[in-house]
Amino acid sequence: MHMSKIIWIVTFLCSCIYCKGQVMSLDSVFNNIKVNNPGLKMFDADIRSMDEAAKGARSWMPPEGAAGFYMTPYNPKMWSNTSMGQSGQFMISAQQMFPNKSRLNAESKYMEAMSSSGKEQKNYTLNELNAEAKKNYYTWMMNKKKLVILEQDEKLLNFMIQSAELRYKNGMEKISAYYKAKAALGNVENMRIMVESEIRQKRILLNALMFRDKQQPFEIDTVYTIKDYSGLLLDTTLFINARSDIKAIEKNISLANLQVDVERAKLKPEYGIRYDHAVAFGDLSMQFSLMGMVKIPLAPWSSKMYKANIESIKWKAEALNQQRSMMINEAQGMAGSMLADFEAKKKQVQLFENNIIPALKKNYQTMQLGYEQNTEELFMLFDAWETMNMTQLEYIDQLRQLLLMQNELEKLLEIK
Repeated sequence: MHMSKIIWIVTFLCSCIYCKGQVMSLDSVFNNIKVNNPGLKMFDADIRSMDEAAKGARSWMPPEGAAGFYMTPYNPKMWSNTSMGQSGQFMISAQQMFPNKSRLNAESKYMEAMSSSGKEQKNYTLNELNAEAKKNYYTWMMNKKKLVILEQDEKLLNFMIQSAELRYKNGMEKISAYYKAKAALGNVENMRIMVESEIRQKRILLNALMFRDKQQPFEIDTVYTIKDYSGLLLDTTLFINARSDIKAIEKNISLANLQVDVERAKLKPEYGIRYDHAVAFGDLSMQFSLMGMVKIPLAPWSSKMYKANIESIKWKAEALNQQRSMMINEAQGMAGSMLADFEAKKKQVQLFENNIIPALKKNYQTMQLGYEQNTEELFMLFDAWETMNMTQLEYIDQLRQLLLMQNELEKLLEIK
Protein backbone atom coordinates (compact mmCIF):
# COMPACT_ATOMS: atom_id res chain seq x y z
CA MET A 1 0.00 0.00 0.00
CA HIS A 2 2.85 2.31 0.90
CA MET A 3 4.61 1.56 -2.39
CA SER A 4 1.46 2.21 -4.44
CA LYS A 5 1.08 5.63 -2.80
CA ILE A 6 4.64 6.51 -3.70
CA ILE A 7 4.07 5.45 -7.32
CA TRP A 8 0.86 7.49 -7.47
CA ILE A 9 2.59 10.60 -6.09
CA VAL A 10 5.52 10.25 -8.49
CA THR A 11 3.13 9.79 -11.43
CA PHE A 12 1.11 12.83 -10.38
CA LEU A 13 4.21 15.01 -10.04
CA CYS A 14 5.53 13.85 -13.41
CA SER A 15 2.22 14.64 -15.06
CA CYS A 16 2.20 18.11 -13.52
CA ILE A 17 5.75 18.77 -14.66
CA TYR A 18 4.86 17.54 -18.14
CA CYS A 19 1.78 19.78 -18.35
CA LYS A 20 3.64 22.86 -17.20
CA GLY A 21 6.67 21.99 -19.32
CA GLN A 22 4.80 21.86 -22.63
CA VAL A 23 6.15 24.70 -24.72
CA MET A 24 3.85 26.00 -27.45
CA SER A 25 5.53 28.04 -30.17
CA LEU A 26 3.82 30.96 -31.85
CA ASP A 27 3.36 28.88 -35.02
CA SER A 28 1.60 26.19 -32.97
CA VAL A 29 -0.75 28.84 -31.61
CA PHE A 30 -1.47 30.02 -35.18
CA ASN A 31 -2.19 26.44 -36.31
CA ASN A 32 -4.60 25.87 -33.41
CA ILE A 33 -6.42 29.11 -34.20
CA LYS A 34 -6.69 28.19 -37.88
CA VAL A 35 -8.09 24.73 -37.12
CA ASN A 36 -10.27 25.37 -34.07
CA ASN A 37 -11.45 28.98 -33.95
CA PRO A 38 -15.27 29.07 -34.48
CA GLY A 39 -15.10 32.42 -36.27
CA LEU A 40 -13.06 30.82 -39.05
CA LYS A 41 -15.31 27.76 -39.13
CA MET A 42 -18.24 30.13 -39.69
CA PHE A 43 -16.52 31.42 -42.84
CA ASP A 44 -15.81 27.83 -43.94
CA ALA A 45 -19.51 27.02 -43.62
CA ASP A 46 -20.54 30.13 -45.58
CA ILE A 47 -18.01 29.38 -48.32
CA ARG A 48 -19.23 25.77 -48.54
CA SER A 49 -22.80 27.02 -48.69
CA MET A 50 -22.03 29.27 -51.69
CA ASP A 51 -20.03 26.53 -53.43
CA GLU A 52 -22.90 24.08 -53.01
CA ALA A 53 -25.38 26.65 -54.34
CA ALA A 54 -23.14 27.18 -57.38
CA LYS A 55 -23.58 23.53 -58.36
CA GLY A 56 -27.16 24.31 -59.38
CA ALA A 57 -26.28 27.30 -61.53
CA ARG A 58 -26.88 25.48 -64.83
CA SER A 59 -30.26 24.06 -63.85
CA TRP A 60 -33.24 24.46 -66.18
CA MET A 61 -36.65 25.64 -65.16
CA PRO A 62 -38.79 22.65 -64.13
CA PRO A 63 -41.22 21.23 -66.68
CA GLU A 64 -44.87 22.18 -66.17
CA GLY A 65 -47.78 19.83 -66.51
CA ALA A 66 -51.55 20.16 -66.40
CA ALA A 67 -54.59 17.89 -66.73
CA GLY A 68 -58.31 18.59 -66.82
CA PHE A 69 -61.45 19.08 -68.90
CA TYR A 70 -61.20 21.16 -72.05
CA MET A 71 -64.17 22.83 -73.83
CA THR A 72 -66.58 20.56 -71.98
CA PRO A 73 -70.31 21.44 -71.59
CA TYR A 74 -71.60 21.91 -68.06
CA ASN A 75 -74.39 19.40 -68.78
CA PRO A 76 -72.87 15.88 -68.61
CA LYS A 77 -75.70 14.53 -70.81
CA MET A 78 -74.26 16.49 -73.71
CA TRP A 79 -70.72 15.09 -73.43
CA SER A 80 -71.49 12.21 -75.78
CA ASN A 81 -74.22 13.83 -77.84
CA THR A 82 -72.33 14.18 -81.10
CA SER A 83 -75.57 14.61 -83.12
CA MET A 84 -75.97 18.06 -81.59
CA GLY A 85 -72.34 18.89 -82.13
CA GLN A 86 -71.63 18.76 -78.47
CA SER A 87 -68.88 16.77 -76.86
CA GLY A 88 -66.23 17.02 -74.20
CA GLN A 89 -62.53 16.50 -73.94
CA PHE A 90 -60.05 15.54 -71.26
CA MET A 91 -56.70 17.20 -71.88
CA ILE A 92 -53.17 16.50 -70.66
CA SER A 93 -50.60 19.30 -71.16
CA ALA A 94 -46.85 19.60 -70.70
CA GLN A 95 -44.46 22.46 -71.42
CA GLN A 96 -40.75 23.13 -71.02
CA MET A 97 -38.77 26.36 -71.35
CA PHE A 98 -35.19 26.06 -72.65
CA PRO A 99 -32.89 28.58 -70.94
CA ASN A 100 -30.58 30.74 -72.97
CA LYS A 101 -27.10 29.22 -72.97
CA SER A 102 -25.36 32.57 -72.48
CA ARG A 103 -27.51 33.25 -69.40
CA LEU A 104 -26.61 29.86 -67.92
CA ASN A 105 -22.93 30.50 -68.53
CA ALA A 106 -23.11 33.97 -66.97
CA GLU A 107 -25.02 32.75 -63.91
CA SER A 108 -22.63 29.82 -63.48
CA LYS A 109 -19.55 32.08 -63.53
CA TYR A 110 -21.20 34.50 -61.11
CA MET A 111 -22.22 31.84 -58.58
CA GLU A 112 -18.91 29.99 -58.79
CA ALA A 113 -17.10 33.27 -58.00
CA MET A 114 -19.34 34.21 -55.06
CA SER A 115 -17.26 32.30 -52.50
CA SER A 116 -14.00 34.01 -53.57
CA SER A 117 -14.85 37.13 -51.57
CA GLY A 118 -15.70 35.00 -48.53
CA LYS A 119 -12.29 33.30 -48.73
CA GLU A 120 -10.52 36.66 -48.63
CA GLN A 121 -12.69 37.79 -45.72
CA LYS A 122 -11.71 34.61 -43.89
CA ASN A 123 -8.02 35.37 -44.52
CA TYR A 124 -8.55 38.90 -43.18
CA THR A 125 -10.17 37.54 -40.01
CA LEU A 126 -7.39 34.98 -39.60
CA ASN A 127 -4.83 37.78 -39.84
CA GLU A 128 -6.70 39.73 -37.12
CA LEU A 129 -6.81 36.68 -34.85
CA ASN A 130 -3.12 35.93 -35.39
CA ALA A 131 -2.22 39.54 -34.58
CA GLU A 132 -4.22 39.34 -31.36
CA ALA A 133 -2.46 36.08 -30.50
CA LYS A 134 0.95 37.68 -31.15
CA LYS A 135 0.05 40.62 -28.93
CA ASN A 136 -0.79 38.34 -26.00
CA TYR A 137 2.14 36.01 -26.72
CA TYR A 138 4.71 38.84 -26.78
CA THR A 139 3.30 40.40 -23.60
CA TRP A 140 3.53 37.03 -21.84
CA MET A 141 7.09 36.63 -23.16
CA MET A 142 8.17 40.03 -21.79
CA ASN A 143 6.53 39.26 -18.45
CA LYS A 144 8.60 36.08 -18.22
CA LYS A 145 11.71 38.20 -18.74
CA LYS A 146 10.50 40.52 -15.99
CA LEU A 147 10.17 37.53 -13.65
CA VAL A 148 13.83 36.66 -14.31
CA ILE A 149 14.83 40.22 -13.36
CA LEU A 150 12.62 40.14 -10.26
CA GLU A 151 14.17 36.85 -9.19
CA GLN A 152 17.62 38.43 -9.49
CA ASP A 153 16.36 41.46 -7.57
CA GLU A 154 15.27 39.24 -4.68
CA LYS A 155 18.70 37.66 -4.48
CA LEU A 156 20.50 41.01 -4.57
CA LEU A 157 18.20 42.61 -2.01
CA ASN A 158 18.47 39.62 0.32
CA PHE A 159 22.23 39.92 0.05
CA MET A 160 22.03 43.60 1.00
CA ILE A 161 19.65 42.95 3.89
CA GLN A 162 21.69 40.09 5.33
CA SER A 163 24.92 42.06 4.97
CA ALA A 164 23.33 45.12 6.57
CA GLU A 165 22.00 43.07 9.52
CA LEU A 166 25.45 41.62 10.11
CA ARG A 167 27.20 44.96 9.82
CA TYR A 168 24.63 46.74 11.98
CA LYS A 169 25.26 44.27 14.78
CA ASN A 170 28.93 45.12 14.52
CA GLY A 171 28.22 48.86 14.40
CA MET A 172 29.45 49.19 10.83
CA GLU A 173 26.21 50.09 9.01
CA LYS A 174 23.50 52.77 9.14
CA ILE A 175 19.99 51.42 9.55
CA SER A 176 18.19 53.74 7.03
CA ALA A 177 19.44 51.98 3.90
CA TYR A 178 18.51 48.66 5.48
CA TYR A 179 14.83 49.66 5.67
CA LYS A 180 14.89 50.94 2.10
CA ALA A 181 16.14 47.53 0.99
CA LYS A 182 13.39 45.81 3.01
CA ALA A 183 10.73 48.03 1.42
CA ALA A 184 12.18 47.40 -2.04
CA LEU A 185 11.98 43.65 -1.41
CA GLY A 186 8.26 44.05 -0.66
CA ASN A 187 7.78 46.07 -3.85
CA VAL A 188 9.53 43.33 -5.84
CA GLU A 189 7.14 40.74 -4.42
CA ASN A 190 4.18 42.99 -5.21
CA MET A 191 5.38 43.38 -8.80
CA ARG A 192 5.84 39.63 -9.08
CA ILE A 193 2.19 39.09 -8.10
CA MET A 194 1.04 41.56 -10.76
CA VAL A 195 3.24 40.04 -13.47
CA GLU A 196 2.15 36.48 -12.68
CA SER A 197 -1.49 37.59 -12.72
CA GLU A 198 -1.02 39.14 -16.17
CA ILE A 199 0.62 35.93 -17.41
CA ARG A 200 -2.45 33.95 -16.29
CA GLN A 201 -4.66 36.42 -18.15
CA LYS A 202 -2.65 36.02 -21.34
CA ARG A 203 -2.80 32.23 -21.06
CA ILE A 204 -6.61 32.41 -20.76
CA LEU A 205 -6.87 34.76 -23.76
CA LEU A 206 -4.65 32.56 -25.93
CA ASN A 207 -6.63 29.46 -24.97
CA ALA A 208 -9.81 31.31 -25.91
CA LEU A 209 -8.37 32.22 -29.32
CA MET A 210 -7.43 28.55 -29.84
CA PHE A 211 -10.92 27.52 -28.62
CA ARG A 212 -9.54 25.32 -25.85
CA ASP A 213 -10.21 24.93 -22.15
CA LYS A 214 -9.45 28.41 -20.80
CA GLN A 215 -7.43 27.01 -17.88
CA GLN A 216 -5.41 24.51 -19.91
CA PRO A 217 -1.76 24.94 -18.86
CA PHE A 218 1.06 25.48 -21.33
CA GLU A 219 4.27 27.46 -21.62
CA ILE A 220 5.57 29.68 -24.40
CA ASP A 221 8.85 30.08 -26.21
CA THR A 222 10.93 33.12 -25.23
CA VAL A 223 12.76 33.46 -28.56
CA TYR A 224 11.80 36.53 -30.57
CA THR A 225 13.04 38.23 -33.73
CA ILE A 226 13.19 41.95 -34.44
CA LYS A 227 12.81 42.16 -38.21
CA ASP A 228 14.35 44.68 -40.58
CA TYR A 229 11.69 46.57 -42.52
CA SER A 230 13.83 49.64 -43.24
CA GLY A 231 13.94 48.86 -46.98
CA LEU A 232 10.21 48.15 -47.29
CA LEU A 233 8.66 49.93 -50.29
CA LEU A 234 5.17 51.06 -49.33
CA ASP A 235 3.72 51.33 -52.84
CA THR A 236 0.20 50.54 -54.01
CA THR A 237 1.19 47.12 -55.34
CA LEU A 238 2.32 45.98 -51.88
CA PHE A 239 -1.10 46.61 -50.36
CA ILE A 240 -3.03 45.17 -53.30
CA ASN A 241 -1.02 41.94 -53.13
CA ALA A 242 -0.93 41.69 -49.32
CA ARG A 243 -4.20 42.92 -47.84
CA SER A 244 -7.05 40.38 -47.80
CA ASP A 245 -9.70 43.06 -47.23
CA ILE A 246 -8.55 44.89 -50.36
CA LYS A 247 -8.53 41.59 -52.26
CA ALA A 248 -12.09 40.97 -51.01
CA ILE A 249 -13.17 44.33 -52.48
CA GLU A 250 -11.51 43.42 -55.78
CA LYS A 251 -13.41 40.12 -55.75
CA ASN A 252 -16.65 42.04 -55.11
CA ILE A 253 -15.85 44.31 -58.08
CA SER A 254 -15.33 41.21 -60.24
CA LEU A 255 -18.61 39.81 -58.92
CA ALA A 256 -20.37 43.05 -59.88
CA ASN A 257 -19.03 42.74 -63.44
CA LEU A 258 -20.21 39.13 -63.60
CA GLN A 259 -23.60 40.22 -62.30
CA VAL A 260 -23.81 42.76 -65.13
CA ASP A 261 -23.18 39.89 -67.58
CA VAL A 262 -26.06 37.98 -65.97
CA GLU A 263 -28.45 40.92 -66.34
CA ARG A 264 -27.41 41.44 -69.96
CA ALA A 265 -27.96 37.75 -70.70
CA LYS A 266 -31.51 38.10 -69.37
CA LEU A 267 -32.25 40.51 -72.22
CA LYS A 268 -31.83 37.68 -74.73
CA PRO A 269 -34.89 35.66 -75.80
CA GLU A 270 -35.63 32.19 -74.43
CA TYR A 271 -37.58 29.46 -76.16
CA GLY A 272 -39.88 26.66 -75.09
CA ILE A 273 -42.30 24.02 -76.26
CA ARG A 274 -45.86 23.11 -75.27
CA TYR A 275 -47.67 19.87 -76.03
CA ASP A 276 -51.41 19.22 -75.43
CA HIS A 277 -53.11 15.84 -75.80
CA ALA A 278 -56.93 15.74 -75.75
CA VAL A 279 -59.12 12.64 -75.39
CA ALA A 280 -62.66 13.40 -76.60
CA PHE A 281 -65.89 11.94 -75.21
CA GLY A 282 -68.21 10.28 -77.68
CA ASP A 283 -67.21 9.53 -81.22
CA LEU A 284 -64.69 12.34 -81.73
CA SER A 285 -61.09 11.33 -82.32
CA MET A 286 -58.17 12.19 -80.05
CA GLN A 287 -56.51 15.53 -80.79
CA PHE A 288 -53.22 17.27 -79.96
CA SER A 289 -51.55 20.63 -80.23
CA LEU A 290 -47.80 21.35 -80.38
CA MET A 291 -46.63 24.93 -80.02
CA GLY A 292 -43.33 26.72 -79.69
CA MET A 293 -43.00 29.56 -77.19
CA VAL A 294 -40.64 32.49 -76.90
CA LYS A 295 -39.94 35.08 -74.18
CA ILE A 296 -39.11 38.50 -75.58
CA PRO A 297 -37.45 40.49 -72.76
CA LEU A 298 -36.27 43.15 -75.24
CA ALA A 299 -39.75 44.63 -75.28
CA PRO A 300 -39.59 48.14 -73.72
CA TRP A 301 -42.08 47.35 -70.96
CA SER A 302 -40.06 44.28 -69.84
CA SER A 303 -36.44 45.33 -70.50
CA LYS A 304 -36.58 48.44 -68.28
CA MET A 305 -35.99 46.42 -65.10
CA TYR A 306 -32.88 44.65 -66.46
CA LYS A 307 -31.38 47.87 -67.81
CA ALA A 308 -31.97 49.59 -64.46
CA ASN A 309 -30.29 46.71 -62.65
CA ILE A 310 -27.26 46.98 -64.95
CA GLU A 311 -26.87 50.70 -64.22
CA SER A 312 -27.29 50.09 -60.49
CA ILE A 313 -24.61 47.40 -60.46
CA LYS A 314 -22.21 49.63 -62.44
CA TRP A 315 -22.51 52.37 -59.82
CA LYS A 316 -22.05 49.80 -57.07
CA ALA A 317 -18.80 48.70 -58.74
CA GLU A 318 -17.70 52.34 -58.93
CA ALA A 319 -18.39 52.75 -55.19
CA LEU A 320 -16.29 49.66 -54.49
CA ASN A 321 -13.48 51.08 -56.64
CA GLN A 322 -13.49 54.28 -54.60
CA GLN A 323 -13.58 52.30 -51.35
CA ARG A 324 -10.57 50.31 -52.54
CA SER A 325 -8.62 53.49 -53.34
CA MET A 326 -9.55 54.98 -49.96
CA MET A 327 -8.38 51.88 -48.07
CA ILE A 328 -5.05 51.76 -49.95
CA ASN A 329 -4.46 55.46 -49.25
CA GLU A 330 -5.25 55.08 -45.54
CA ALA A 331 -3.11 51.95 -45.23
CA GLN A 332 -0.15 53.67 -46.92
CA GLY A 333 -0.35 56.57 -44.50
CA MET A 334 -0.65 54.32 -41.45
CA ALA A 335 2.16 52.04 -42.60
CA GLY A 336 4.50 54.97 -43.22
CA SER A 337 3.83 56.37 -39.74
CA MET A 338 4.17 52.94 -38.09
CA LEU A 339 7.41 52.21 -39.91
CA ALA A 340 8.95 55.52 -38.75
CA ASP A 341 7.93 54.84 -35.12
CA PHE A 342 9.19 51.27 -35.38
CA GLU A 343 12.63 52.33 -36.61
CA ALA A 344 12.91 54.99 -33.89
CA LYS A 345 11.90 52.51 -31.18
CA LYS A 346 14.40 49.97 -32.52
CA LYS A 347 17.23 52.51 -32.07
CA GLN A 348 16.08 53.22 -28.51
CA VAL A 349 16.10 49.51 -27.66
CA GLN A 350 19.55 49.10 -29.18
CA LEU A 351 20.83 51.97 -26.98
CA PHE A 352 19.51 50.14 -23.92
CA GLU A 353 21.13 46.87 -25.03
CA ASN A 354 24.49 48.22 -26.17
CA ASN A 355 25.15 51.19 -23.89
CA ILE A 356 22.84 51.98 -21.01
CA ILE A 357 22.29 48.59 -19.33
CA PRO A 358 25.91 47.34 -19.70
CA ALA A 359 27.17 50.60 -18.12
CA LEU A 360 24.72 50.38 -15.21
CA LYS A 361 25.62 46.72 -14.60
CA LYS A 362 29.30 47.68 -14.51
CA ASN A 363 28.44 50.47 -12.08
CA TYR A 364 26.55 48.08 -9.80
CA GLN A 365 29.35 45.50 -9.89
CA THR A 366 31.87 48.19 -8.96
CA MET A 367 29.69 49.34 -6.08
CA GLN A 368 29.17 45.77 -4.86
CA LEU A 369 32.92 45.12 -4.93
CA GLY A 370 33.53 48.33 -3.01
CA TYR A 371 30.81 47.44 -0.50
CA GLU A 372 32.32 44.00 0.08
CA GLN A 373 35.70 45.67 0.63
CA ASN A 374 34.12 48.24 3.01
CA THR A 375 34.95 51.17 0.75
CA GLU A 376 31.31 51.93 -0.17
CA GLU A 377 28.17 52.43 1.92
CA LEU A 378 24.99 50.36 1.62
CA PHE A 379 22.91 53.29 0.43
CA MET A 380 25.34 53.76 -2.50
CA LEU A 381 25.02 50.09 -3.41
CA PHE A 382 21.23 50.30 -3.08
CA ASP A 383 21.13 53.40 -5.28
CA ALA A 384 23.21 51.62 -7.95
CA TRP A 385 20.89 48.60 -7.80
CA GLU A 386 17.76 50.74 -7.93
CA THR A 387 18.95 52.63 -11.01
CA MET A 388 19.96 49.38 -12.76
CA ASN A 389 16.70 47.67 -11.83
CA MET A 390 14.44 50.49 -13.01
CA THR A 391 16.38 50.71 -16.28
CA GLN A 392 16.17 46.96 -16.87
CA LEU A 393 12.40 46.99 -16.33
CA GLU A 394 12.08 50.03 -18.58
CA TYR A 395 14.10 48.17 -21.23
CA ILE A 396 11.66 45.24 -21.06
CA ASP A 397 8.76 47.67 -21.51
CA GLN A 398 10.52 49.31 -24.46
CA LEU A 399 11.19 45.91 -26.00
CA ARG A 400 7.55 44.93 -25.52
CA GLN A 401 6.46 48.15 -27.26
CA LEU A 402 8.86 47.40 -30.12
CA LEU A 403 7.45 43.88 -30.57
CA LEU A 404 3.89 45.20 -30.46
CA MET A 405 4.78 47.87 -33.05
CA GLN A 406 6.24 45.15 -35.24
CA ASN A 407 3.06 43.15 -34.74
CA GLU A 408 0.85 46.09 -35.74
CA LEU A 409 2.94 46.73 -38.85
CA GLU A 410 2.80 43.06 -39.83
CA LYS A 411 -0.94 43.02 -39.15
CA LEU A 412 -1.45 46.05 -41.41
CA LEU A 413 0.63 44.49 -44.21
CA GLU A 414 -0.54 40.92 -43.46
CA ILE A 415 3.05 39.73 -43.18
CA LYS A 416 3.07 36.16 -41.87
